Amino acid sequence: MDLPVQAILREVGPRDGFQSVKNFVPTDQKLAVINSIRDAGITEIEATSFVSPKAVPQLRDAAELMEQVMRDGVAYTALAPNLRGAQHAVAAGVNRLAVVISASEAHNQANIRRAIDESLADLDAIFDIADPNGVDVIGSVAVSFGCPYQGDVPLPDVFKIVQAYLERGAKSIIIADTTGMATPNRVDALVRDFQHQFGEVQLILHFHNNRGTAMANLLAALNAGATSFDTALGGIGGCPYVPKAAGNLATEDVVYMLEEMGVHTGVDLEKLIRAAHRLQRFLGYSLPGQVMKSGPRDPERAAQLCDFCTH
Repeated sequence: MDLPVQAILREVGPRDGFQSVKNFVPTDQKLAVINSIRDAGITEIEATSFVSPKAVPQLRDAAELMEQVMRDGVAYTALAPNLRGAQHAVAAGVNRLAVVISASEAHNQANIRRAIDESLADLDAIFDIADPNGVDVIGSVAVSFGCPYQGDVPLPDVFKIVQAYLERGAKSIIIADTTGMATPNRVDALVRDFQHQFGEVQLILHFHNNRGTAMANLLAALNAGATSFDTALGGIGGCPYVPKAAGNLATEDVVYMLEEMGVHTGVDLEKLIRAAHRLQRFLGYSLPGQVMKSGPRDPERAAQLCDFCTH
């Protein structure tokens, strides 16, 4: 396999994860989770979303949260589904702004109640707000590998949105498998086509595990040349507008696999495991992450961290 020397992990649990939790997670607990992720060495964190509290009440404390995050050495991103959200996010002092548009009309309507052309029409104003304030814009394309309402999504529909972001100055692009419909062959083809068409633009892959293929998809993306990925502590997450949505790839699971394969992440696995256990205590139910249950390779450290007997 032709794997890179290092990979960048972008933590999305505080946004993608907490938006999917049934009950509101108090701000101080969100901050504790963010701080534990930061302490483990993650330097890019998607902390929240500036969206209508009626639509996503779990993130109604977005502005308060951004006032309290520790800024040392970490780039904080907030998701904004529209111009109003972007205005609030920039005012709150985010480092980066993630704008999301779906590659299918049906999902864009379900997710943000707008047609794709309406979302595209907002982009100029969003960039006009972000650029003067030194806020980089990340362009995210949802349901890039398939839509729960439409089915297959043609690649030209995905790349049309990518092109719109890049023409306005987006610094990086997220290709999201929002529905977990991707398979390794499709991922390989998309990554290679993206690189051929858009050159050195930073590509970030965002995989959900609805159909159990997320880790295989990440490995296929790595082998095709991708080096940046969204992950979520404990494997939490899921789009509210995808039926039976499953979580993201667990950050600690990805760190374990990559480091064992010689791909450097710069992240402390043991600290991540402790952070995942803390998150599980806060939420009060078992999380889907596996390494937080089994631990690192060393049996003694695994037993100490995960509280089980090795004999």
